[in-house]
Amino acid sequence: MSGWKHLNVAVVGGGIGGMSVAIALRRAGHDVTIYERADFAGEVGASVSCAANGTRWLHEWEVDVAKGDPVVLKKLINRDWKTGEPVSVYDLNDYEERWGYVYNMFHRQYMHSMLKDSALDDDGKTGTPAKLEVNHKCKSIDMNTNTITFENGVTAQHDLIIGADGIGSAVRGIIGISPAKRPADQQCLHANVTTEEAVRLGLVDYSQDSALEYWGGQEGKWDKIVLSPCNGGKLLSYYCFFPREVSDYTTQAWGSEGRPVEDLLKPYPNLDRQVLDHLAIGQEIQPWRLWVHDPYPYISKGRVCLLGDAGHPMMPHQSQGACQAIEDAAALGILFNKKYFNGDVEQTLEVYQEVRLPRATRVQAAAAKAAYNINERIGFSENKNIPTYKVEDPKKVLTIEEMNAYDMYRDVEEKLAAKRGNQYNAQFLCGLPIGLKLPSGIIIGAAA
Repeated sequence: MSGWKHLNVAVVGGGIGGMSVAIALRRAGHDVTIYERADFAGEVGASVSCAANGTRWLHEWEVDVAKGDPVVLKKLINRDWKTGEPVSVYDLNDYEERWGYVYNMFHRQYMHSMLKDSALDDDGKTGTPAKLEVNHKCKSIDMNTNTITFENGVTAQHDLIIGADGIGSAVRGIIGISPAKRPADQQCLHANVTTEEAVRLGLVDYSQDSALEYWGGQEGKWDKIVLSPCNGGKLLSYYCFFPREVSDYTTQAWGSEGRPVEDLLKPYPNLDRQVLDHLAIGQEIQPWRLWVHDPYPYISKGRVCLLGDAGHPMMPHQSQGACQAIEDAAALGILFNKKYFNGDVEQTLEVYQEVRLPRATRVQAAAAKAAYNINERIGFSENKNIPTYKVEDPKKVLTIEEMNAYDMYRDVEEKLAAKRGNQYNAQFLCGLPIGLKLPSGIIIGAAA
């Protein structure tokens, strides 16, 4: 068993997950280079949920959360499709008291900038600042030498390579995973509405609710509107879901030419007039391609691993995509820190997989269920008094306790103990003479 050693780490992908793992690993004492395929220019922003299980790591990493200009959520509100009247409300007023951290809602670009500053800035106390190389698209990885070749001709060799390159991950294919995926029965258009414009036109001011708000999504119906405020309430981010047969955007990438507002309104002739009037002034209308991925058999191979959507892409209906990427980053930061890392990169990544794959797969499955039943969604999944509360097995719903009470340090320690204990026992037994009888009654014998 060797000891901790300093690593030169490559992170392929500079999104929220990539920046998060750069923060975690620089704090663990390693040198990190982030390779981003683009240059971040011209991005269209949407909101990003960061519940307590994600927010806790932002605080542990000493990220300046105020830079992200978040809205602290106070409620989850499920509204009637036609009237807009609340059907059920899940109150978050005691959320911080119960879980230690608030539920933040960020604008993606602000959150990304906040994390990038924390990853790249030299604060003089949390390790070497990460380096960022833009316009570096991964072409191949030599798994024997851990050398990345980029499409611009540049090559780079690293001790550890992390694929944080999203749902279309190149790294995933390189380590041998071919996703079993299919288009979701649901499609989605996203739109931004400024609170200032809505108020100017005399429309309802949803920013006052500080809430994630839902219309529809009941009992197998694919129509659903999700509203989330961000930028301190100045921006309202709308996710508009409808059956794929209404409009199919599976071939249109986010960031391509925006859609006309008529496409946004067409699926909803009977929608609550208040929210429909908001959608009518929607801007930056973008299709969000939804694909269902079956769980992957592994997320690490050799000295390469996957993180976030590259390793466990999920439907958006539990609002956990960013949190699960942040948790991945936290797990790597713990496993490779000076307390736990023994110098064996491959073994450490095997433990990372054992820690992260079951939990992320659980959220994947729950997110798929919540697509067609809002009462499967964390928060509403606890509300047993709703007349429409129907799930296949109430014991299997994803609860807020399961997400926020999770002790990653304990999980890591248990998985490490099991892995290293088995390795130590195997080494110990292999060193004993054949025929020796142990106190347990086991007799050392030759291998078959």
